[in-house]
Amino acid sequence: MMKKGLKFSLAALVVSGALAGCTNESTDSKASEGKKDNTAKQEFSGTITAAGSTALQPLADEAAAEFMDENPNVSITVQGGGSGTGINQVAAGAVQIGNSDVPSKDKLDAEKAKELVDHKVAGIAFALVVNKDVTVDNLTTQQIKDIFSGKITNWKDVGGKDEKINVINRPASSGTRATFEKIMLQAKANDSVGTTQDSNGAVEQAVNSTPGAVSYLAMSYMTGDKKGSLKTLKIDGAEPTAANIAANKYPFWSYEYMITKGEAKEAVKGFIEFVSGKDFEKKVEEMGYIPMTKLNK
Repeated sequence: MMKKGLKFSLAALVVSGALAGCTNESTDSKASEGKKDNTAKQEFSGTITAAGSTALQPLADEAAAEFMDENPNVSITVQGGGSGTGINQVAAGAVQIGNSDVPSKDKLDAEKAKELVDHKVAGIAFALVVNKDVTVDNLTTQQIKDIFSGKITNWKDVGGKDEKINVINRPASSGTRATFEKIMLQAKANDSVGTTQDSNGAVEQAVNSTPGAVSYLAMSYMTGDKKGSLKTLKIDGAEPTAANIAANKYPFWSYEYMITKGEAKEAVKGFIEFVSGKDFEKKVEEMGYIPMTKLNK
């Protein structure tokens, strides 16, 4: 009887030990799985429509493509229309993101602007661009004011050849125009001077085809196959580079904003953070924008 009882006890110990091993293994496995879940990258889902700035549009398009690759359950559509259009559409709830070259308060009354949140996602330099027959390569701030107000009408008056200056402006809804007026003109542009073009692409075509033409464009537009398509001018002796902007030598630049109605949430928040974050920083530079990390302002 003693031997039989001993055998039974040993068998029970073996079984309970095995069960304990299984329990520990299962617990460890679950703990490990839980640990993996906690460190896993969050995946988003949903539909996002962004509209507005044509200066920001190329970057938003590229970011959308990469973000959707990482988050296949997200669908993002990016439209243009100008900063004013984007801000008004997001304020009306027609889109989730309003892309803009200017903060919302510059386009809306104070009460409406209070409902919106401006997210800085990058910096952008703008440049004065001229037809390649223009021999001038630098303008002072005062000369720019005089040209766009209609006071100076011939390139010979600013050191160029005897040729009529053909001013090309952007429409009132344009954030690029708003930045130009605020920083360079410090006044509203004179619409009785020159002509108006609706987009960066239209400006490029008009400047290239019009002798003596001058306008302004986002430097982000003049990258890739567009690089060198137009002649850019220095302003007060400084070129439109990130280094000159950081050193406060070049004035014509702004932040790029993605604007939401209320705080950004879920996929919208994830997308905005992706655009302004480290993972997308290299592409921001490649596309002619300035990463937020390089703007100590």
